[in-house]
Amino acid sequence: MTQITLPEVDQLIAQMAQQLKDHIARNGRDNIALVGIHSGGVWVAERLGTLLEHDEAMGMLDISFYRDDYTRVGLNPSVKPSSLPFDTEGRHVVLVDDVVMSGRTIRAAMNELFDYGRPESVTLVALLDLPGRELPIQPDICGQQLTLAPGQRIKLTGPDNLSLELQESP
Repeated sequence: MTQITLPEVDQLIAQMAQQLKDHIARNGRDNIALVGIHSGGVWVAERLGTLLEHDEAMGMLDISFYRDDYTRVGLNPSVKPSSLPFDTEGRHVVLVDDVVMSGRTIRAAMNELFDYGRPESVTLVALLDLPGRELPIQPDICGQQLTLAPGQRIKLTGPDNLSLELQESP
């Protein structure tokens, strides 16, 4: 089995915060709304918000009912209500997740996000970008790209001390 070195989460988030700050300035974006995807994306979005000194309340999406495999795999027992404490209409939404792989989670999050209104733009930010796309969805800002061996998965643990955990399936 190939051994990989997992990156330090706080360093990745600091790097992403600078990239996001540059992206916002380069594109003349104001009226930013941070939205994290439950649960790892929320943790990363909270850290980004602190580093960006973004003082507006952050949104949280639980995409459980929007997943395209909902009828096949059932409902996650830890479903939480989504919360967007702001109007998305005309906002520049920064959508944050911990890992982007197939693209299906992001597709579900965007479907739910647009149910709240039509944002001016959506910038996708992900801590990790893994191969395995099933949909043509790419992060605009990414902490790091990783390639895992078959049977390996990455899990972000937190929320207090964020760290990455490599999991092996039997």
